Amino acid sequence: MVKIKGLLMKKITLLTLLGSLSLFAHTLTVKVSNIENSNGQILIGLYNQSKGFTEVDAVYKKGLLSTLNNGIFTYTFTDIPDGDYAVSLFHDENRNNKLDTNFIGIPKEGYGFSNNVRPTFRPATFDEAKFTLASDLSLSVTMGY
Repeated sequence: MVKIKGLLMKKITLLTLLGSLSLFAHTLTVKVSNIENSNGQILIGLYNQSKGFTEVDAVYKKGLLSTLNNGIFTYTFTDIPDGDYAVSLFHDENRNNKLDTNFIGIPKEGYGFSNNVRPTFRPATFDEAKFTLASDLSLSVTMGY
């Protein structure tokens, strides 16, 4: 009987802990505007650390929109805990799953970052694009070409 009570208490404690964790999970809705055409797809990455920001292998969560229309795209990430994040995205017009650049590294496809950071001659850094998520949030990114 004591073993059963102990197991029951452990299960109740675990369920209570898991339930309380969901109180800290949020949604992040990213609205992207200024999409020049409906070719290809939009690849969007949510990052939770500066190391590897904008690299596909370092993404915390990723999204894809394969049907584009009206120059606007909205994607919602769910179950995101409190923390600092940054968004990086690009318009993969030829669906090769990479941002195409010219011979000196200038993007040939549209791209954008949270906070609408647009540095010259380099990608944005995590710190420039960073925002804090502590509740459900909606942010807008303007695609640049």
